[in-house]
Amino acid sequence: MAARLFERYNAEIKPALESEFPKNKTLTAKLEKVVISVGAGEAMKDSKLMQNIEDTISLIAGQRAVKVIAKKSVAGFKVREGMPVGVKVTLRGENMYNFLDKLCSIALPRVKDFRGLNRNGFDGRGNFNFGLDEQLMFPEVVYDNIIKTHGMNISISTSADNDQEAYRLLELVGVPFTKGRA
Repeated sequence: MAARLFERYNAEIKPALESEFPKNKTLTAKLEKVVISVGAGEAMKDSKLMQNIEDTISLIAGQRAVKVIAKKSVAGFKVREGMPVGVKVTLRGENMYNFLDKLCSIALPRVKDFRGLNRNGFDGRGNFNFGLDEQLMFPEVVYDNIIKTHGMNISISTSADNDQEAYRLLELVGVPFTKGRA
């Protein structure tokens, strides 16, 4: 599946980007990494729930997720140094292409009343961020194994210099954006 998306990038997407944004061929925009992260919130004190979140994200990503540990104590949030505060996984290469293909063709179309991702998620440097409300849209997740539903943040990093190039790259990859004005 991922090989199909990577082959399509080399055969169709890269030449299209080179013609739209003419510059050195080595500077053509490409996908660098995808980071999936979950803030634990109340799961900090419940190790069973934290392990369930970690297992779910690992299952979705197809790669082992890691716990994020607090570096500093913050009294206002009742966080102590060394406590697990979230889970993240960084995808590159084949796993990245697998995940993006699954996200765009299977998971996002399963969201009820989905009209596309908001274009305002670009950061000005060619990276795109968006959030999902729950993990149940992914086909690997079994509803009976979930202790509590949680959202996740997905960050797609590209080598593009600006948002226009990154938007066009992601559009050609198949990321569904909302129609109309940006």
